[in-house]
Amino acid sequence: MDDIRAGVFAAPPPRVTAANAAAMASLLGVSVDAHHSAEQRRLDESAARKTNWQRWGPYLSERQWGTVREDYSYNGAAWDNFTFDMAAMRAFRWGEDGLLGICDRECRMCFALALWNGKDSILKERLFGLTNSQGNHGEDVKESYFYLDATPTSSYMRAVYKYPFNAFPYEELVCENARRGRQEPEYELEDTGALDNYYDVQAEYAKAGPNDIYVRITATNFGSEPGTLHVIPTLWFRNTWSWAPGCNKPSIKARVCEDGSQMLVTQQETLKEFHLHACPNPQQRAGQTPVELLFTENDTNTRKLWNVTDCGPYTKEAFHEHIIRGNEKACNPCREGTKAGVHYVLRLLPGQSETLLLRIVAADEEHEQSGSGGCSGAAAVFERQIREADEFYSIVLHCSQLSRDEKMISRQAYAGLLWSKQFYHYSVRQWLHGDASFPPPPPERCAGRNADWAHLYNSDVISMPDKWEYPWYASWDLAFHMVAMCSVDPYFAKSQLILLLREWFMHPSGQIPAYEYNFGDVNPPVHAWAVWRVYLQTGRRDRVFLARCFHKLLLNFTWWVNRKDPRGKNLFAGGFLGLDNIGVFDRSRPLANGAFLEQADGTAWMGFFCSFMLAIACELAFHDIAYEDIASKFFEHFVAIIDAINRLGGTGLYDENDGFYYDQILMSNGVVTKIRCRSLVGLLPLIATHILDHETLARLPAFRRRMNWFLQHRSELGRHVASNERAPGECDYLLALVPLDRLKSVLGYMLSEDEFLSEYGIRSLSKSIGVSSCPLGHLVYTPGESDSEMFGSNSNWRGPIWFPTNYLLIMSLFVFHDFYGDAVTVPYRRRHCDDTSSPPEEEQATLKEVAVDLAVRLESLFIPVGGARPVTRDKPVFEHDDFRNLCLFYEYFHGDTGRGCGASHQVLRAPTSCFDPRVRCTLNNRRDGPRSSLTASELSQRPGRNARRAGRRSSPARRKLAPARRSPPGFKARTHAAPPA
Repeated sequence: MDDIRAGVFAAPPPRVTAANAAAMASLLGVSVDAHHSAEQRRLDESAARKTNWQRWGPYLSERQWGTVREDYSYNGAAWDNFTFDMAAMRAFRWGEDGLLGICDRECRMCFALALWNGKDSILKERLFGLTNSQGNHGEDVKESYFYLDATPTSSYMRAVYKYPFNAFPYEELVCENARRGRQEPEYELEDTGALDNYYDVQAEYAKAGPNDIYVRITATNFGSEPGTLHVIPTLWFRNTWSWAPGCNKPSIKARVCEDGSQMLVTQQETLKEFHLHACPNPQQRAGQTPVELLFTENDTNTRKLWNVTDCGPYTKEAFHEHIIRGNEKACNPCREGTKAGVHYVLRLLPGQSETLLLRIVAADEEHEQSGSGGCSGAAAVFERQIREADEFYSIVLHCSQLSRDEKMISRQAYAGLLWSKQFYHYSVRQWLHGDASFPPPPPERCAGRNADWAHLYNSDVISMPDKWEYPWYASWDLAFHMVAMCSVDPYFAKSQLILLLREWFMHPSGQIPAYEYNFGDVNPPVHAWAVWRVYLQTGRRDRVFLARCFHKLLLNFTWWVNRKDPRGKNLFAGGFLGLDNIGVFDRSRPLANGAFLEQADGTAWMGFFCSFMLAIACELAFHDIAYEDIASKFFEHFVAIIDAINRLGGTGLYDENDGFYYDQILMSNGVVTKIRCRSLVGLLPLIATHILDHETLARLPAFRRRMNWFLQHRSELGRHVASNERAPGECDYLLALVPLDRLKSVLGYMLSEDEFLSEYGIRSLSKSIGVSSCPLGHLVYTPGESDSEMFGSNSNWRGPIWFPTNYLLIMSLFVFHDFYGDAVTVPYRRRHCDDTSSPPEEEQATLKEVAVDLAVRLESLFIPVGGARPVTRDKPVFEHDDFRNLCLFYEYFHGDTGRGCGASHQVLRAPTSCFDPRVRCTLNNRRDGPRSSLTASELSQRPGRNARRAGRRSSPARRKLAPARRSPPGFKARTHAAPPA
């Protein structure tokens, strides 16, 4: 049924009545006072534009170099046009990057760390990684850093960076990865031995007010020898003056305070005056010279880059020259500029820590928040904000029901989600035509990448998939992010979903921009689903949000129908659809001789899209009958898609012999060839499910009359709609792309350990492909990193486990169970939880029980077994005490071992139960009275309900659904043409 009936609320949403708050608190088992945490009040004030608590945050990118928006080449070679080496001395046009940094929401003023271990040839100002062509599996960051904590308003944030004690192995990482082939693993920083001795540098931020930020930097020597670490907290302005002649240039100047301490004073025309207070060096003795302040300009060194002498004397890389090479003339002796640093030199014995304190504060608020200037109030502010962060997450995570390790994993998962916000600036029209003060870009650009998206103007804080590997938004990643984000910041979740539908994002044709490498690529249409989920999770009250999104999604739906249904028969294409290399060939490329591809996943995504447009239309129709007509349209369109995927041309995209859904090629002469490779493509039809319950139909009489007429007079289509009479006159209806008779076979494959079922979730390609070939090309089960160059080889859909699609499959099983109840069971072997006991035997399980167990499998990637987490089991460094409690959230996971692969900070792939309230509630058995004492981990260890099954072996891959143990009242296993009136 509706997610709202399943306990979907993660926590009582803001601004609810006392009665509603009490009702939801009772449902969830939390205190009503939870709703009124200090952090929640800050969120409410920020959303009401009463207090700008979210003006400052972790909005600074981790990689601005190598991006499309900084690429001004003629051939679109973004990685080569602006390299890592250039970034130290070349000003960025569209943004900034830094190490564990922050900036304001418009990225006018930035703050980040710079480090030097006394041995590197450059300062560590930004994260290093390999470009797509340098890595044997595509681009990859080669650093060790972790997000540890964050609140939605950035009132408290914490992250740590592991800086090698000895010289950073830049050249070794480049050369060894270049030597390795695609069949070999990536060569990582820990493989070089660089992390045998390192400095642990932790950055914390705590807000005393909206424009009053304390910074605490703690450096610890985790080496075996004494060492000297240079820490240079850096404040600078994004370069906006070089591109616009006549623009007022901001400034940072030094000022000596009354007590003899030093501070930095900033001036910028659209910002207040800000002060940066820096505490003395804790190792400084009385009478010694104060910490050194360094000044330069955030300008390009054209002399070094292009042998052009029109730059000023002070350029972006001055601190490298001054600190490393001893060039006293590199920095401005007048102590002013657009970039400034505070130079601390710390001499640390093994195991020794030192703490540095700084404060960034608006001049007119300096004494309002703490009662004094400088950093004297830091300890109290940090203590308060840490306590309030703990209070906030104790509510969000339902901490009383989580183990210590689960709390830690969840907290770091949310930290990564919140640290992944980034200021993203890109005006395609201006980028295509160039800036007035610079030579015009090559003419090839006007017919190249993104030339059809000249209307697009982005200048917003947006959620990124990964701020180093993917420092640009991707539409379907963002949709998943916002379903998770809604649990901690529903305001931001809504604003992001609306943002991608606004006129300066969405194409006039109705297409949603995919990502900056090609805005015109096609991502799966998950936006309507995300909108619906966020609407439900925020209390089902914000109909304005729902309607705003719905109207724009109508344009997007029409774009899909007009552009991706070549024959107008409701079998859709779409190209790679986010699944990169899952096909035998590149599905985004046109086929020869007029042939075209009809895709099982493309059709499934459109059924999925249609189902949530139907849900939204019905919801809006409760309050405005004008929406009943459009609800009828989506109902009938959904049924037409069900008919097409199952019956068009005989069996649609379903193969009766194999019992599975496949893509098919339609030749110009009408010959159809199915691509018989069992992959996630054939499982995705499972996700398009929707229940029209009797309560909804009772509230929409016009819609119900039209539906009944349609089912009675279009019996060839009505046969696809299953009914379930709960009580006399109360009938629910199920719309699903996969009917019950075919559900048997598809689930048989999905839940077979010889096919898709892994110890850690559902694989993206059947394991059986490893011993068979496909008739139209070469496709081999590859459970780890990609061995193909398709789509840059930095992701792989030929065997690994992907969280987003696993999540949708799990949720679809809940929907099937909501309709069929315990009447439908499947043979299923529960997850084997330890290495000591014998594997559990296969038994009959309800679809809900399967869904819960699959969620446990995904969670188990992060739960230590024998002291090691499967996700990092291949990394010995995580066995050390100082790494043991740190988590990485990878892009995807090895299909057999669970090892993390791809980008390492894609928090979207965090444990399901951390983010989805419905799965979390089910895992905690809140609604299952007899089993309410069981925890999530205990669920996976339950003995079988039928001990007599002991010793039975698993049945073959194409297993059948068991006969119903009991049927709900009025349940009809077969669908019918004419439902009850």
